[in-house]
Amino acid sequence: MALEVSTNDASALTDTDLDELASMEEAFSAGSLSKAKEDWVLITTARFGDALHGFTFSTLERIGGTPCVLIGLMSVKRSSKRDQVLRGLMSEAYHRALMAFPDEDVVVGCRFVNADSVVALKDLDDLTPRPDNDAVGEERAWGRRLAKRFGIDGKYDAKSFISKAGAQDGFLDFESAKPEKLDPDVVEMFDAVPVDKGGVMVVYGWTMAEDLQKLGKR
Repeated sequence: MALEVSTNDASALTDTDLDELASMEEAFSAGSLSKAKEDWVLITTARFGDALHGFTFSTLERIGGTPCVLIGLMSVKRSSKRDQVLRGLMSEAYHRALMAFPDEDVVVGCRFVNADSVVALKDLDDLTPRPDNDAVGEERAWGRRLAKRFGIDGKYDAKSFISKAGAQDGFLDFESAKPEKLDPDVVEMFDAVPVDKGGVMVVYGWTMAEDLQKLGKR
């Protein structure tokens, strides 16, 4: 059965739709999903037949003139098809970015609570933060811009890219089926995130215009 991915206006979601999203019973409550409906423009769902396997709340906008894909909240069901679902949701995000920002370089950013989920951004360039890079200057400035846009800048530390508490109303919710294959350096980087206190790490990367043509192609 083929994966079916579709995107609609988040504002059109009904209470029944929100109940279905919450029924996946992963990281987000009905309350968090209702807030996401108000905070983000687009809702993308991924299904096998009638079965919901993942969804994304996102927005395409410009920050200081730079095109951005902001993933406010994403959740992927813990099934044997989770990797395929994650790829499908990200491919849809890139396709929407290509339609909105043809011939431009684009920033893609999200909040994360574990090393597993960073695989979602594997096709991006200059992923920040990353273990082999001591971010400075404009890299940290982008972290601050995204933290402000996500509404988590009150307890955000620009050096570590971590917001220490009260920041988990949205993040990329994904758990690897093979955690033993995760990059140990990335796992160590996430050890600094106080997840039990509501902390997150802001991570972003770039897709160059020529790469976006490939990533967003259908």
